[in-house]
Amino acid sequence: MALRKIKLGELLEQSVNKNNELLYSLEDVRGISIKKIFIETKADMEGVSLKPYLIVKPDEFAYVTVTSRNGEKITLAYNNTQTTYIVSSSYVVFRVKRKDLLNSTYLFMYFNRPEFDRYSRYNSWGSAREVFTWQEMCDIEIELPDLETQEKFVNVYQAMCENQKAYERGLDDLKLVCDGYIENLRRDTLSVEIGKYIEEKKIINREFKIDRMYGLTNDLGFQKPNTMSEGSDIGRYKCVSYNDIVYPPPHFGEIGTIDIFKYEEGVVSPMYVVFSVKDEGKLNSDYLIIWLKRKEFMRYAFFSACDSIRDTFDFGKLCEYKIPIPNINVQKSIADIYKAYIERKKINERLKEQIKDLCPILIKGSIEESK
Repeated sequence: MALRKIKLGELLEQSVNKNNELLYSLEDVRGISIKKIFIETKADMEGVSLKPYLIVKPDEFAYVTVTSRNGEKITLAYNNTQTTYIVSSSYVVFRVKRKDLLNSTYLFMYFNRPEFDRYSRYNSWGSAREVFTWQEMCDIEIELPDLETQEKFVNVYQAMCENQKAYERGLDDLKLVCDGYIENLRRDTLSVEIGKYIEEKKIINREFKIDRMYGLTNDLGFQKPNTMSEGSDIGRYKCVSYNDIVYPPPHFGEIGTIDIFKYEEGVVSPMYVVFSVKDEGKLNSDYLIIWLKRKEFMRYAFFSACDSIRDTFDFGKLCEYKIPIPNINVQKSIADIYKAYIERKKINERLKEQIKDLCPILIKGSIEESK
């Protein structure tokens, strides 16, 4: 076994292949998440030419050079699929040129370590925006085990990834079952306005009895803030309790910005709308939130929002929304399937994080074995 020190610049080469012939379309455009995966782009692509976009072939990497205001991480991803993507021309695309010395998946494991995030942030330079340049990437000196040792630890990593993906496929099947029930209800059951089943709540925390303040995000739902804002007047905040549903009316068009509160009590911003189901014997709260998290409801909310300064979706418009309301036992059954899906989705995310957390251990193990 051998261990050598070598700069990445000797092992990598940059790719500047552009989509000049428009072989790839809008469906192939990808962005990159700080979770180090390719994602569907969130950019407004109307009228944007795709010719300057860079091609990312299978077994190639791409990263965003700007690292400032990026959660202390570098935005980088590895295309380990059989599909070719295109990314913004502001990204850097590269690949391994010395495959006799470096395994691409091993390199991605190296990039997945928090040590690499810290290194790239520390070595980012600039006045207005801090940038981790391609030259800085090439100047990284790594301890590199022989190819056989790399592949041994890559096999461990890939086995864990395959297990996680198998779990995720089962998760997709469960969601398909839930969606199937919903679609059948919409066809077979008359839809009615939800206004007579819900009521708005405007309880203010005037006596400062509650000091647990919650925020609301698109992806993660209710989240406790790290710290209270300096000078925050929590006595103006709205009280929420178990099974209340909350959403921010301004800019409501972002998908997922609504959730059901599953803690005992707390407070949220006074800007938020808080409401609850009047009678759980007629409408199940967990069943209702399934409908309110669907994309079609988000489109309805965005279309209904109207304000002179910024779009606002008020409670009155919410009350006009129609859903099928079957027998309460049917509602609970669908809600139970959905809750199982949500719980397994959380487990899947934890599995992904555990795999990522193992990357530094695997890299260290490969180096120790080579020594």
